[in-house]
Amino acid sequence: MRDLLPTIEAWQADGVDIARAVVVRTFGSSPLREGATMLLASDGRIAGSVSGGCVEGVTVEHMTAASASGLERVVRFGISDAQAWDVGLACGGSIDVLVSPRIPEAVLAAARAAWAASAADRSAGWAVVTRLADGSPGADSGASQLGPAAPPVPPLVVTRDGRLDGPLGSTEADSALVAEALATLERGVSATVELSGVAHFIEVFPVRPRLVMVGGVPVAMVLARLARELGYETVVIDGRAAFATRERFPDVDRLVLGWPDEVADEIGLGPADAVAVLSHDPKFDEPAIADALRRGCRYVGAIGSRRTQRARRERLQGQGLGKDELSRLRGPIGLDLGGREPAEVALAIMAEVVAARHGASGLPMREVAAR
Repeated sequence: MRDLLPTIEAWQADGVDIARAVVVRTFGSSPLREGATMLLASDGRIAGSVSGGCVEGVTVEHMTAASASGLERVVRFGISDAQAWDVGLACGGSIDVLVSPRIPEAVLAAARAAWAASAADRSAGWAVVTRLADGSPGADSGASQLGPAAPPVPPLVVTRDGRLDGPLGSTEADSALVAEALATLERGVSATVELSGVAHFIEVFPVRPRLVMVGGVPVAMVLARLARELGYETVVIDGRAAFATRERFPDVDRLVLGWPDEVADEIGLGPADAVAVLSHDPKFDEPAIADALRRGCRYVGAIGSRRTQRARRERLQGQGLGKDELSRLRGPIGLDLGGREPAEVALAIMAEVVAARHGASGLPMREVAAR
């Protein structure tokens, strides 16, 4: 949803109405995850996707109907193999899509706030909770089955500090809602949960993930571009003025000249960050690794051979880092793709960063499917 903000701003400037479809549940081999969003302007323009192109045509029909009626409903696409293929979903997959006549203001506000906070407040985050209408289609429904149409229900908002805007009505229910919203926000992926027998869609808007690169080397130049393309905020740190230049890193969000451990507070380095240590120089690498591990960064990787890694770990252990901390260090950095060119190494690193963010194995999908 956040990626569609520029489109929304442009359409609103044109004075058109905007309907929205958002994936609220997935089953089996669904193409996209919960939170995938598609927009339809009243002049016929579309943006975004709920299935990677599989069911967009029929989704537009439901969005057009929602715009005309002012009602929203949950639509299910697929489930059996034959039905799934009929609508273009992967074999056996299905998705539930909430189709609404307009984008809720709470969703727009949360998306805008998360984008604005990405460079400043790493502890920010918003979860927008929408109650789904009773009677949504069951697990055995066929393709394009509908839940009941109903007027849109104003969503509730939970912020990362636990504040709830718009209580459910009881202390117990409010506490359960906040707990579920915060857990979903921590995972960073939208989801539908059951609360007191009622389905609620929790759409999360965390700040952008951030990749901090230590060392303005050729690998970092490519890695910064890959990370930006994947929606990451990018920071490059180097103590050498010749390496930390805008000519080398024209699109990086933040370029910092200084020693990594000395600028950590300046950039607000913390648990939400991924750190790639690439300078291949112990006087830069090791203080950066130690600081990132001690601050609990979610991903800490360092370039270097197995021999370099062994010697580095011994020195870091001598500096007071425990085995548990060092066990989180990913070194040699990246997945085993076999390439040695800067772009190939950058791709291997970015793949591992993304896998770590989603808690994935990094294994070939055929091996995952065979489990």
